[in-house]
Amino acid sequence: MATLSRREAVAALGGSAYGLAGLAQGAARRPNVVMFMTDDHGAWATGAYGCPDIRTPNIDRLAAGGARFRNAFACTPVCSPSRMTYMTGTLPSTHGVQDWIIPEDSFGPTSRRWLEGHETYTEVLARNGYRLGMCGKWHMGHDDQAQAGFEYWASVPGGGGAYRDPEFVVNGKKRKIPGYKTDIVGDLALEFLEGQKLPENKDRPFYLLVPFYAPHTPYDYQPEAYRKPYAESRFPCYPDVPMSRDQNPGLKGLFGRREPKLAYSALITGADANVGRVVRKLEEMGLREDTLVIFTADQGWNAGHHGVWGKGNGTVPFNLYEESLRVPLIWNHPGRVKAGIAPEGMVSSYDYFPTILEYLGLATASDKRRVGRSYAGFLQGATPVAWRDRLYFEYAHVRGIRTKNLKYLERAEGWRSEMYDLEADPGETRDVIGLPAWAKQREAFHKEMSEWFAGIGAPPLEEWRSSTKQRLPEESARKGPGLK
Repeated sequence: MATLSRREAVAALGGSAYGLAGLAQGAARRPNVVMFMTDDHGAWATGAYGCPDIRTPNIDRLAAGGARFRNAFACTPVCSPSRMTYMTGTLPSTHGVQDWIIPEDSFGPTSRRWLEGHETYTEVLARNGYRLGMCGKWHMGHDDQAQAGFEYWASVPGGGGAYRDPEFVVNGKKRKIPGYKTDIVGDLALEFLEGQKLPENKDRPFYLLVPFYAPHTPYDYQPEAYRKPYAESRFPCYPDVPMSRDQNPGLKGLFGRREPKLAYSALITGADANVGRVVRKLEEMGLREDTLVIFTADQGWNAGHHGVWGKGNGTVPFNLYEESLRVPLIWNHPGRVKAGIAPEGMVSSYDYFPTILEYLGLATASDKRRVGRSYAGFLQGATPVAWRDRLYFEYAHVRGIRTKNLKYLERAEGWRSEMYDLEADPGETRDVIGLPAWAKQREAFHKEMSEWFAGIGAPPLEEWRSSTKQRLPEESARKGPGLK
């Protein structure tokens, strides 16, 4: 795709201040981007979001100097489909990944490229001259192979695995690397940045994706330096409540115990330390002023919240709890993103695709399958015109709507549906779906959701299995009580 003229960009981006700002720097040198993404990291588990007991000083500095979104959500509360949505701007029933990708579908001879047939924002960046690097968790198929426009590639195939002495595949070659996986991801990110000094790279803008594996299970190892701050902690940000009847049995052994709380906290602190390493490297290389830094997570996590340990599949049936969906989202770019702001507008992972393109002054052909909208206007403290008042969610047998004050979720296969009054009950403790006073609202939500999903080409909820070709994990392969 050719670089857009100023006039073309204005038309494509609706006169966006961000598109124009990107072009003002000259077509040959757009801003660099480093995007950090943690895994299973609820917004609540970050100092900047109100939990000072979890040590995240580097993330907190990014928040203080940039935009900290208060109401950022993942469209799907589990890793692979959520990552697919970030990359494509589409929902699971469109991109075809409804749950985490099992090893056979994730890497090796029977794997597939689940992104095939869907344009990614990274491919748009690559066409416009960006050098792309990916260091960390991919989990979208053929995990050991560079794809979607990336030139530099370092990953441990699959979605998890041990944290000590992992085997990475770095640019097609296996490398058994001693040490702690999160620190190694940081090392590889620095290796990519060092590559910018090469003559063939130094004049190219770059996009570096750093998707940490932390704080995803297993809790097998964290270096003492990351555990030490929690030696005496009472973990006040972790609710101590009775276990939910819906708790996924596979995670039951972690519920309510001190060691998992310490491990989860230490894993986040380790990721934070490596955020700091990368930002300092940008400063040392004289690149910080020219680099947008983004921090977010693929989805959230319950650590005692609602009596659950886990994310969307932490319960059977799957849930759409706030803690499963709400993620940290921070944008920091000195001189470009207003410092110290906290936008309140609701944004979703499906909004990232249009937002990053607008910010960088790029455009691509429209695709009705993409459902997001750019939130770049929030980055200067403004509210985009007629900003939406609801978000939509989808995960296998459950779909949902969230407005400012209400949440409605509908499940297929005989699983129960739910509705919550978030204004009166922000903790989602009282399901009001069966109360007569809420009957009209329930029917209105049902009609709205059915029509909205049909409008994007999704099958009816009861036919959700028809939208994917993946071999489903145990929890979603299991039929609901209404099916045999």
